[in-house]
Order: sequence, then C-alpha cells, then structure tokens
Amino acid sequence: MATGETGFDDVSFDLISVQYHSLKAGHDYGQYVRDAENAGRQDIADFFRRVMEEDSARAKQCHEFLRELSGSEESGPALT
Repeated sequence: MATGETGFDDVSFDLISVQYHSLKAGHDYGQYVRDAENAGRQDIADFFRRVMEEDSARAKQCHEFLRELSGSEESGPALT
C-alpha cells in the first residue's frame, strides 16, 4: 500500500477522514433537527434525522474497514 505524507497508507487516511467528518457532522445535525422543529418544520427535521442516520452508518462502515485493514478483532466503542 502506498504511504502518504501523513505516515498512514492513503486508504486508511481516507477512511479516517470520512469517519471523522461523518461523526462531526452527526454532532451538528442534532442542532439542525432542533432548529427545524423550533421552526415547526417536522418534514425538515425528519430529513436531518435521515441524514444523521446515513452519516452514522457511513462512520460505522469506515470503522469496519479500518478494523479489517488493521487485522484487529476488537469492535470498538459504540458499534452495538
């Protein structure tokens, strides 16, 4: 595997990046849901919830790929 400037192979770095951004966005979406609910827009709140679920699934998939790449059998936090 090619190793990038970070010292991590490019695929691992890419997965870590997607995982980080998915988890960070999930934190922000909670506020978006509240904003939509406060505006009386349940349809938009539901949309943000779906987006949050998609990012959560994306982060979990990245975690699984990273686990496979590292050869680790540990599932890590918050996967259940």
